[in-house]
Amino acid sequence: MARNEQLYSRVVNFDDIPDEVARRGITRKAYASDEVMIVWNTVEQGLEVRPHSHDDFDQLVFILDGEADYWVDGVAHKVGPRDLLLVPRTKEHYIEVTKGPCINIDIFVPPRADYAHLTVWVDDLVAGRPLSIGGAA
Repeated sequence: MARNEQLYSRVVNFDDIPDEVARRGITRKAYASDEVMIVWNTVEQGLEVRPHSHDDFDQLVFILDGEADYWVDGVAHKVGPRDLLLVPRTKEHYIEVTKGPCINIDIFVPPRADYAHLTVWVDDLVAGRPLSIGGAA
């Protein structure tokens, strides 16, 4: 990813980072260094749930706004603003928003390779161009 050198001593506001529509009911945007990735998810109530798991990393969940049942390994955990939940690697999980939209910030160490496209805006930042992720500004 080689992002550290590009990001040192640069202030970036999450409101300025472009997002993508992951699917109907969820948008996401990301900030990543070479070692860590932060993904800001906006999840709407009624989103179709998609249970999944990750083999290579734990997932640290931070709820900034809204409320949800965050299911991990078949157990619902009620989460709301300022709540944290650590999802162990290999455990099936998903979010079911009960009061939304829900702002769910995920932290991944190491950064997710499949989300690397969400951070191409860093090249725009360094070049002084409007930030985008492949045309989505």
